[in-house]
Amino acid sequence: MTAIGIVLFPRFTQLDAMGPFEVLARLPGAQVHLVASTGDPVVSDTGLTVVPSVTFEACPALDVLCVPGGPGQVDHMTDGPLLDFLRRQGEGARFVTSVCTGSLLLAAAGLLDGYRATSHWSVRDHLAWFGAEPTEARVVRDRNRITGGGVTAGIDFAFTLAAELAGPEVAQGLQLGLEYDPQPPYSSGTPATAPREVLEMVTAMRAERMARTAEVHRAVAEQLRARETPAP
Repeated sequence: MTAIGIVLFPRFTQLDAMGPFEVLARLPGAQVHLVASTGDPVVSDTGLTVVPSVTFEACPALDVLCVPGGPGQVDHMTDGPLLDFLRRQGEGARFVTSVCTGSLLLAAAGLLDGYRATSHWSVRDHLAWFGAEPTEARVVRDRNRITGGGVTAGIDFAFTLAAELAGPEVAQGLQLGLEYDPQPPYSSGTPATAPREVLEMVTAMRAERMARTAEVHRAVAEQLRARETPAP
């Protein structure tokens, strides 16, 4: 049995977690745990309520650790119990993974130092502050670290992981069964392809959040570096 743990926290983005869940829960021989600090329902950033299946304390050793992102990620960059859980499970997991801004939580736990990784386009460069190498790709694998880009990239990430766990044929079978054949009506899914006015609109709408996020990420990264610097 392959134990897969998807971590939940208040104001996570549900598609970051549920996209991979939908794929990985269908993987032969896999058991997917929805893990949170307590057994209480966790509310996503859009109001969807999800009930965890296991707590940090009771979670078994995981073969795959997966961390979603979302607006709440910023609030947990110094969350002791969450980061301790990531470090503890990350030590023994076969794959340490994330979707969207979940990679910043892995980074805050010290699990991406020296690894190539990706995240949502708005914060991808912040990974460098934590010793990771920001990489512009929908899915990035570096040794046993697999990170997905923003939100919908979690589905591509899940098929990539499924192939690693059960082989390409099984992954393709799951893709066919789920009829995953994306044909978006617009080519505006990245800053490189979005019309300039759309990019400017979205950037303006997110400006305050992006500024606060950068401030928190930089502060946490500086604190980590200070701890790692030996005293004279």
